[in-house]
Amino acid sequence: MRRKAGLILLALAVFFTALSPLLRWYVFPRLVKVPANQYQTMVLQAKNATLLDYSTMTPRTVPEVTVVQTLKGNVEAARTVRRTTGRDVVVWDGLSYAQGPDGQMVSRIPERYIFDAHSQQPVHAAGEMVDQDPVRRDGIEFKWPFLTQKRDYEYFDAQASVTAPIHYKGTRTFRGVTVYYFEQTIPWTKVPFPKVMPVKGITPEGVAKTGTTRWYTTVRRFWVEPLTGAPVYGEEIHKEELRGGALLGGRVKVTAFAGDVKMREDYIRSTVALVKHNRLPILLLTSYLPWGFLSLGLCLLALSLYLEARGRRPAGPAPAEPAEPEPVTA
Repeated sequence: MRRKAGLILLALAVFFTALSPLLRWYVFPRLVKVPANQYQTMVLQAKNATLLDYSTMTPRTVPEVTVVQTLKGNVEAARTVRRTTGRDVVVWDGLSYAQGPDGQMVSRIPERYIFDAHSQQPVHAAGEMVDQDPVRRDGIEFKWPFLTQKRDYEYFDAQASVTAPIHYKGTRTFRGVTVYYFEQTIPWTKVPFPKVMPVKGITPEGVAKTGTTRWYTTVRRFWVEPLTGAPVYGEEIHKEELRGGALLGGRVKVTAFAGDVKMREDYIRSTVALVKHNRLPILLLTSYLPWGFLSLGLCLLALSLYLEARGRRPAGPAPAEPAEPEPVTA
């Protein structure tokens, strides 16, 4: 009976020990992915920002500029790209909409981002664009890979349509969450005017004829939760200038926008809560279950060996039977 129980425990030990690396290195990379239908909105604000008054072409300080960033998963487009590329992809239709304190539009930039649902690496397919212009991303955008590492990554800048390194600057704690801090600097770069201008009747083509150009620089900062690869906080020190041309009336350059754009407090709280919730499934597949199954397998192995040793122990000598008493005679 002991031998049979030992064999059963040994089989279970082998099963759980083999299941441990299988969960981590096979199930996790295939099971955990970004959902194709994900929808999220982020509101950012720049307090006491500098904004160009296009009626007078003079910069002025405004109490607040609000930027609303929307990412909407396009399921139908993802299916189309999956058929053509054979990869499990996510298509995000994004919109960055900025408005001044009076509610008037400052800028409106749509974009489409196509990436691998598991690794978050960009996938090149028809429809990839920024402000209706085709682009080819060579770096991540919006989200880091699952199990983010302590290293630099290539990050795509939508304004300049360039890919540049975003540098790992250390590990920090943000609102009770351990995060990796990343920072990217885009130097002054000439960029195109938006397709939709903030003043009716003015077009990018019309501005280009005046000889005036648009320039942009930013310092981009992200606090990324490493398990999910999701930024829990982000901000940009953002500057834009108009340079030269007849539009500026002889001036060399004019500030179009300058401000420190930060996530609004209510969105920080909701993002942190969501990321904390999403960490659990990843912890289960990468840590809790693999280590738990490995420990259970070792315990079962030790128990099976113990029962096997007990079953092989030689039996002791049989007890001697009591001798017959000799008859007593008179």
